[in-house]
Amino acid sequence: MNATLTAGLGLKPQHFAEARDCPAAGLWFEVHPENYLVDGGPRLRWLEAVRERHPVSLHGVALSLAADAPPDASHLKRLRALAGRIEPALVSEHLAWSTWRGAYHPDLLPFLRTGEALSRVCANVSAAQDALGRTIALENPSHYLRFDGHEWDEIAFLSEIARRTGCGLLLDVNNVFVSAANLGFDAGEYIDAFPGELVREIHLAGHSRDPLLGDALLVDSHDAPVADPVWALHERLVRRIGPRPTLVERDGNLPGFAELLAERDRAHAALAAPLARAA
Repeated sequence: MNATLTAGLGLKPQHFAEARDCPAAGLWFEVHPENYLVDGGPRLRWLEAVRERHPVSLHGVALSLAADAPPDASHLKRLRALAGRIEPALVSEHLAWSTWRGAYHPDLLPFLRTGEALSRVCANVSAAQDALGRTIALENPSHYLRFDGHEWDEIAFLSEIARRTGCGLLLDVNNVFVSAANLGFDAGEYIDAFPGELVREIHLAGHSRDPLLGDALLVDSHDAPVADPVWALHERLVRRIGPRPTLVERDGNLPGFAELLAERDRAHAALAAPLARAA
């Protein structure tokens, strides 16, 4: 495990002061860099103030690495400038696309895992890493529909991208739980098969039930506490691969900082448990 990173939280503007001043050991914060791609202003000053006391990770949502074209050069230039300013402990992105044939869609969208898609994603990941001058970690997506026509198993697909590009992987445990419920596979088997040596970061988050379909469709909503089955999957993963920097994500229905910190502390304790058993 990274010596300075144990469990972290997504950094929200309303929590800037409490985040900056929090003394918790191993605490780190993650932001979507798209909210900070500016030359100055109060939000960037606050991020720099937090960074003076805690490690920060950049978790992108706009590189569109599965798109039909390379990542936008101007976006990469601004992202590199922010990374140079913040010196993030980690940089990550999603295995998804948001742009196609020049049109932008405000979502992280799925695709068929074909050989053609593999080549395209690898080229885009390599282009992004070359432009940034650093490696990134690629996150497994959440799934809501079963597609026919996949040529690659998802874990094999992610592993091959990492092998060809040198990138790492970000394992989002809640995405696994949601996808397993929606598509009907075993979340524990997925967690057990995921290549631990490639995992640079773990994500935990809450999910919700679809208003119309209920338990038949779970949504990776990030607007609730982490569910007990997701905690159990995280502990199962850490027992197998050892501690990795783990982020608790919360984007909606935000509680106070103390409540979020309590969830973070639970993740911190889970990361310490394998080390305690080995001592």
